[in-house]
Amino acid sequence: MSRVRRIAALPCGRWSKWGVLVFWVAVFVVAGPLAGKLNSAQKNDASSWLPKNAESTQVVDLAKRFTPPDVFPALVVYERPGGVTAADRAKAAADVQRFQGVQEVTGKVLGPIPSKDGQALQVVVPVKVNSKGNGWQEITPRIEQMRSIAHANADGLAAYVTGPGGYFADFANVFSGFDTTLLYITAAIVIVILLLTYRSPVLWLLPLTCVFVALTAAQAVIYLLARHAGLTVNGQTAFILTVLVFGAGTDYALLLTARYREELRRHADRHEAMAVALGRAGPAIIASGSTVILSLLTLLVAELASTKSLGPVMAIGVAVGLCAMLTLLPALLVIFGRWMFWPRRPTLGSAEPTERGLWARIGARMATRPRVVWAVTAVILGVLAFGLTGLKANGLQNKDGFRTHPESVAGDKVLDRHFPAGAGDPVQVISRAEAAGQVQSALSGSAGVTGVTLADKVPVKDGYAYVEGTLTSPADSQAAYRTIDRLRATVHAIPGADAKVGGSSAVNLDIQNATRHDRNLVVPLVLLVVMVILGLVLRAVVAPLLLAATVVLSFGAALGVSAQAFDHLFKFAGADPSLPLWTFVFLVALGTDYNIFLMTRVHEEARHHGTRRGALIGLAATGGVITSAGVVLAGTFAALGTLPLVFITELGFAVAFGVLLDTFVVRSVLVTALNLDVGRWIWWPSSLHRKPDVDLGELEEGAAALTR
Repeated sequence: MSRVRRIAALPCGRWSKWGVLVFWVAVFVVAGPLAGKLNSAQKNDASSWLPKNAESTQVVDLAKRFTPPDVFPALVVYERPGGVTAADRAKAAADVQRFQGVQEVTGKVLGPIPSKDGQALQVVVPVKVNSKGNGWQEITPRIEQMRSIAHANADGLAAYVTGPGGYFADFANVFSGFDTTLLYITAAIVIVILLLTYRSPVLWLLPLTCVFVALTAAQAVIYLLARHAGLTVNGQTAFILTVLVFGAGTDYALLLTARYREELRRHADRHEAMAVALGRAGPAIIASGSTVILSLLTLLVAELASTKSLGPVMAIGVAVGLCAMLTLLPALLVIFGRWMFWPRRPTLGSAEPTERGLWARIGARMATRPRVVWAVTAVILGVLAFGLTGLKANGLQNKDGFRTHPESVAGDKVLDRHFPAGAGDPVQVISRAEAAGQVQSALSGSAGVTGVTLADKVPVKDGYAYVEGTLTSPADSQAAYRTIDRLRATVHAIPGADAKVGGSSAVNLDIQNATRHDRNLVVPLVLLVVMVILGLVLRAVVAPLLLAATVVLSFGAALGVSAQAFDHLFKFAGADPSLPLWTFVFLVALGTDYNIFLMTRVHEEARHHGTRRGALIGLAATGGVITSAGVVLAGTFAALGTLPLVFITELGFAVAFGVLLDTFVVRSVLVTALNLDVGRWIWWPSSLHRKPDVDLGELEEGAAALTR
C-alpha cells in the first residue's frame, strides 16, 4: 500500500474510525459552550475597525479628554405638522427628566430644542455603550425604554428615537438572535438540496452533522482568539461564517461522497473503497480548501480591521470544515455502510451512471466546435461585465442600509425636514491649544458647517483644544464626506496646529478610504496566490493563466449583473465600498475550488486517455457533483438575503449568482471548451503536454456516437 493510501486509510480503518469519532465528539462537547459566547466578543463600533493611525481614530483617543468615551447620542425628535403646542413642549420637557434617569444615560440631556419652522422638537440623549463585550446588545433595551417614554401620552404628537444611538440599537436588533434563525434557514436549504442530490432520505444526515460539528468548533476557536488574541469579530462576519462553513463544508462532502460512491462500485470492502476515494479525491479537496484558506488570509494585509479579521475568521471556518470532511465524514460513512445510500445503494460491479449522463452528452456536443463555444461564452460574459459601469459602491447612508423601515430611519427623515442635517452628530476638531483661535475661525468660515463652538468657549486641556461644529449635510452622506475632506485640507494647513478632524462622518470617510486601499492591494495578491496554487497542483503554466482569466471574467460578469439588479430590480440606493472586494475574494477563492475539482480529474484522466478525452471524462465524472456543490453554496449565500440589511443582501446575491454562473457556465462550459481546443498544450511545460492526443476530428466521431 502506498504512503498516500496508508494516510488516507487512517480516518476509515476498521478500528481507527472509532478513534476519529471519539475525538470529534470530545471536540464538540468542549467547543459547544465556547461557541455560544461568540456574540459577546463582537465589536460593532465602526471606529474599532480602523487602524490606529487613521486620523479619525486619533481623534477618538484625543477626544476622551473632553467628552466621555463610548458615548452614542440618541436623538429624540417630536413632530406635529400643524405646529408644536405648549402641551407638546411640556411633554418633551418632562420626557427629558425621565430620559436622565434611564440607565447608561451619561452627562446632561439637551433640549427640548425647537425647530425654526415650529413643527418639531429635538432632544439629545448621551448614552454610554460598553465597547468591550456585548455593549452593542446592551444599548437596545435603553433605546427601547426611551422610545416607550417618548411614545407615552403623546396625544397625537409623533415621536421617534434616532441618531447614532437609535441606529445602533436597530442594527443590534437585526443581529441579536438572528444567528440562530440564519442557522436554521441555511440548514433547511442544505437539507433540501442534499435530498435532491443524493435521492436518499438518510444520507444527508451525515454531511449535515459534520458541518454542524465543524461550525461549532470553528466558532469556539474564533471566540478564544477574539477574547484573548485581539481578533476583531462583528455581526456581519459571524453571519458570513455560518453560510461559508455550511456551503464549503457541504461542497467537500459532496465531492468525497461522489468519489466514495464510485469506488463502492469497484471494491467489495467499504473500508478499502473509502481509502481509495480519500487517496484520489483527498488531494484535490485539500488543494481546493487550501486555496480558499490562503486567499482569505491575504486579507491580513488590509488596513481595515473588519476586513483584516474577515480573513482569519473565514479561514478558520474553512479549515475546520475541511478537517471534519476529511476525517469525521469518512469515519461516519464507513461506520454506517452502504445502506446510507438507500434506496440507490451502489453495489460491486454496477454501472457508473455518469458515463452517459447529462454532462457526458453536453461535453460530447461541445467537442464538435470547442473554439466557437468558448469564444461565444467569453463574449457573453464580457457583455455582462459591462454592467459594472452601473455599480454605485460609494457607501450607503444609515437610512439606506435597511430593507425594512425601523424607527431610526423614520426619525432621521423627520430630522432632515426640520433641523440641520448633521444635528446631534458633530464634527470634532482637536488641535494644539495655542492654535485654538485659528482652528475655530477656520471651522466657522467653512462651507457646510454651522453651530461652531464659540471662540471664548473652546475647552483646552493637556495642551489640546476641542472644537465642535454641525454639518449641514447628513452625517453619513457623500456631501458630508466632501466637507470633511475640505476641513482637513484647511486645518492641516494651519502652521503648528497639528489639527485633526474626527466624528462619525470622518470615521465613515476613513473606512471608505481604507476599503479602497485594501481593494487595490488585496485583489492582485489573491490572483497571485490562486495562480501559484493552480500551478503547483496542475504542474503547468498555461492552465493557471487560462483558469485565472476565466475566474476574473466570471467575477466581472457576476458583479455586473448584480449591479444592474441592485439598481433596477431591488431599487437599492447604492452599495458599500467593501462589496467588490468581499465579492471578489469569495468568488475567486470558491471559483478556483471548482477549477481544481474539475482540472485535477481531467489531469488524472489525461495521463491515461490524453487531454481531450480526459476533458470529456472529467466533465462527465465531476459535472454533476460540481453542479450540486455550486447549488448548495449558492443556496447558503442566498440565505443571507433573509437579513433585512442591504449590504448583507447584496453580498449574498452577488456571491450566489456568481457561484451559479461559475458552476453552470464557466467551469462546465468555458473551461471544458478551452481544454478541448488547447489540448495537451494546456499542461505546458510539464511532461504531460508531450503525451500524444487525439485530434478534434477523431474526437467528434466518438462524440457523435455518444449523442445518438
